Amino acid sequence: MTADVYVEFSASGALPRVHAATAADSDTVAAFLAASGLPTADLSTSSPYLWIARTGQVVSGTVGLEVHGDAGLLRSLAVAPANRGRGLGTLLVDRVEQEARGLGLAELVLLTETADEFFAERGYQVVPRGSVPAAVQASAEFRALCPASATCMRKALA
Repeated sequence: MTADVYVEFSASGALPRVHAATAADSDTVAAFLAASGLPTADLSTSSPYLWIARTGQVVSGTVGLEVHGDAGLLRSLAVAPANRGRGLGTLLVDRVEQEARGLGLAELVLLTETADEFFAERGYQVVPRGSVPAAVQASAEFRALCPASATCMRKALA
C-alpha cells in the first residue's frame, strides 16, 4: 500500500465516514492492516465484525470485534498515519463498544504492543493474559498472532 492512499481530514475537520465492512472490502481491509503492521492471517477464519473509516474512497482507519461468549476481542484498530491524533481512533473504539453493548457483551479484551496509553485513557485496564475468559484466550489472536510481550487490557461494559 502506498502513502498516497492516506489523506488528511477535510478542511472542515469532519471525521471520515465509518461503516461496516462488506465482503467487497475484505482485500482493502487486509491490505490496510498489513501496511499498519497488524495481523491478517486469521481474518477469514475468525470472522470478526469489521468497520472501515473512509474519507471519500480512501481508507482512513479500521477496527474489528470478535465475539467469544459474553466477551469481545477488540482487534485490528488501525488509523492512517496522517489521521492520527484527530479523534478517529476514539471514534472507531466507540463504535466497537456500542456494538459490543448491543450484542450484550459484558467486557472487551485487547492486546496491544503500542497503544496501551490510548486504551488506558478510554478506561481499559492492564490485566494478565491468563485472567481473560478462556474463549478469548483460545482465539488465534491470543494463541499465535500477537506476541506474548503484547499488553493485555480489559474493559467492563456494564
